[in-house]
Amino acid sequence: MSNSNLPAVVTRYLAAHNARDLDPAMACYTEDAVAVDDGHTYRGPAEIRAWLARATAVKYTTTLLSTHRVDDEHHVAVQHLEGDFPGGVVDLRFQFTLRGDRIAELVIEP
Repeated sequence: MSNSNLPAVVTRYLAAHNARDLDPAMACYTEDAVAVDDGHTYRGPAEIRAWLARATAVKYTTTLLSTHRVDDEHHVAVQHLEGDFPGGVVDLRFQFTLRGDRIAELVIEP
């Protein structure tokens, strides 16, 4: 699956997130960004970086299943994950809200 219909910042973020590369991933967020994952909300660079650092400890592979442009500011990428986490397999919706050329909010849910 190609991610060519996603904005450049989303493509960069997904690549950095999947590579577990914190600095490039963090560069994609606004200073007041919010990330929601597994029922927890992370606000601002310090909390988001700590969340991403914990996520890098989990071993998993990803496959991009689909992408969807809702409007200019909202985009969805569905990824299939397999790895060393409870259940071992999950499809997750990465729901991005953009402000300008950066991510203002990311909600990850099944």
